[in-house]
Amino acid sequence: MVAWGPLAAKAVGAVASGVAGVAVVEGVKKLSGGRAVHESAVAVTTLGLRAARAAETGAERVRLNTADVVAEARERIGEQAPPPGAVEKHDHEH
Repeated sequence: MVAWGPLAAKAVGAVASGVAGVAVVEGVKKLSGGRAVHESAVAVTTLGLRAARAAETGAERVRLNTADVVAEARERIGEQAPPPGAVEKHDHEH
């Protein structure tokens, strides 16, 4: 079983870091109002976006690896794995 907790914690940490950085820069911007502060805000936001995308890529990689493991396990017990993207039917509404 894949542990999603560490990956989710990393993603949340990256986003929180970016948000906190923007908040600090905005506070300093109100005090100084300079172009350098704006550039700093853009740089911090850029880092936050890159970190969030890296976390998304990691999450997708984990999802694909998990699907491979489940498909192989089904094959070992004689079940046919559904094609990628197929939705299994179930008896409740969402």
